[in-house]
Amino acid sequence: MVINTNISAQNGARLLTESSNMLAKSLARLSSGSKIVSPEDDAAGMAVAMRFDAQISRLGAAGANVGNAISFSQTQDGFLKKVDKALNRMSELSILSQDVTKTDADRSLYNAEFTTLGAYVDDIATKDFNGVNLFDGSSLDVTTDGEGTTFTMTGVDLTATAYTNATGSTIDTQTNAATALTKVKSAIDQLAADRASIGANVSRLNSTGEQLSVVRDNLTAAASRIRDVDVAEESTAFARYNILVQSGTAMLAQANQTPQSVLRLIQS
Repeated sequence: MVINTNISAQNGARLLTESSNMLAKSLARLSSGSKIVSPEDDAAGMAVAMRFDAQISRLGAAGANVGNAISFSQTQDGFLKKVDKALNRMSELSILSQDVTKTDADRSLYNAEFTTLGAYVDDIATKDFNGVNLFDGSSLDVTTDGEGTTFTMTGVDLTATAYTNATGSTIDTQTNAATALTKVKSAIDQLAADRASIGANVSRLNSTGEQLSVVRDNLTAAASRIRDVDVAEESTAFARYNILVQSGTAMLAQANQTPQSVLRLIQS
């Protein structure tokens, strides 16, 4: 029996330290909700989770871009509905001006409304969305994923010849009215094609937005499996380490008491 070196106490202290460290780590996991409290817990897992986080953020940004592009297209179509109404009325006025029972004085009254509607269509061609022109015919590249892939939205040009020919026409004579009718019908055909293109853009963007949401959900679930703590499992581990710390503390106290038995030998 020796008193200078208490091996039992040293072992007890070492085991108590290990149990205390594990208890502290378990407590940190439960309080943070993450099983990767520090890189040494799962170095590879942490790296993968970080990449997932960055990708999820990029997908969120791409989803915002797609949503804004949908709003842009819907705004376009909102204006084009009014253009459709104006062109329909212009075509009606063109027919009315060809009435043989009307004089040119009567036709001038129809022409006043016709030219006003034409000016209205020309004005819509100058409208913008957050500073981006809606109807200059420019195609727009929309970012559709976290890697920068783009989808090109077909532009709409209200300054195209089909429109300007119609809006620049007059119906002040029977001959001009007949010519104007042909040009307005051509503009209506062009408008139908443009609205169909916008519909196709919105349909594609809606599908892309739904796809981004699904991918983002899947990546979030994958990151969660790597990083998030299983509370039930960790609670069990916490209880185990807590018991080990308490028992280790008690046993260390007992180990420190062992050398005192030497005193009995000396006293005897």
